[in-house]
Amino acid sequence: MLAARGADAVLLVHFLFIAFVVAGGFLVLHWPRMAVLHLPAAAWGVLVEWMGWPCPLTPLEQMLRRAAGQEGFQGGFIEHYLWPLIYPEGLTRELQLVFGLLVLLINVTIYGAILARRRRPR
Repeated sequence: MLAARGADAVLLVHFLFIAFVVAGGFLVLHWPRMAVLHLPAAAWGVLVEWMGWPCPLTPLEQMLRRAAGQEGFQGGFIEHYLWPLIYPEGLTRELQLVFGLLVLLINVTIYGAILARRRRPR
């Protein structure tokens, strides 16, 4: 039971990290110091997608699920709603490259707006 809960927690952290990578730049608009956390996270997200690296959270979650005696990801809210978002069906190498590019474009746009705002004379 503890391993299953741990796996669910890892999946939730994974989802929140992905959301932070994609949209964390919006937090930086309001809290500029958040860039210290967001820039490395966004860089990691882009590299993972472009290089095809596995995220370390995935094997951790899989290990916990096996320890809980689970084979698949069936069951409650977390598996039903979050799993397909994190691990979409039909994910290809080309889609990973596109996802990495989208993350990069979103964040370059946001950080460009932040820099433009700072350069504007008051």
